Amino acid sequence: MAQYFSVHPESPQPRLMHQAGEIIRRGGLVVLPTDSAYALAGHTGDASVLERIRRIRGVDERHQFTLMCRDLSEISTYARVDNTQYRLLKAATPGPYTFILEGTRELPRRVLHPKRKTIGLRVPDHPVVSALLEDLGEPILTSTLLLPDSELPLTDPDEIRDRLGKLVDLIIEGGPCGPEATTVIDLTGGSPEVVRTGLGSLAPFGLAQ
Repeated sequence: MAQYFSVHPESPQPRLMHQAGEIIRRGGLVVLPTDSAYALAGHTGDASVLERIRRIRGVDERHQFTLMCRDLSEISTYARVDNTQYRLLKAATPGPYTFILEGTRELPRRVLHPKRKTIGLRVPDHPVVSALLEDLGEPILTSTLLLPDSELPLTDPDEIRDRLGKLVDLIIEGGPCGPEATTVIDLTGGSPEVVRTGLGSLAPFGLAQ
């Protein structure tokens, strides 16, 4: 059965964040709150974590995973970012956005889209995730906690524990998260393209809401 941490949503306990980081380092799969919806998260280099997320989500190898990063400099380590893309990223991070970019060789090929070699990247604006990323000192691989039989992500930690308690290693309850996922923007073309309209406003990109 999964461990269950209740943490303060604005000042998460360092001891619990370190324990959560250790679980991820050992290959554990974690449910955590974000500035949009709850998400599944694990170590980027762990192939078994990738497969566990796919099974829970009911997605195949074409599913676009997201790398949660601490800041823009970390994004530029794992994705190819030109000056125009950087300005757009700077205007919208941290926040509830996921950006599709071409991945670099720093990433395992298995986490990239098999044809496009892209990865989703984001800098979340949530104290719990920020504290966890700081403890780890590296990004984490994530996917929105949206189950195959649901139209919206799970939002209730008790329901998450009931449904996923035997499928994940840790559930971090850090206050309520809404049912809305991130806004997804593809930056691999000549201009920003909206892939999914979510919580993040399209105004920073000059696009119609």
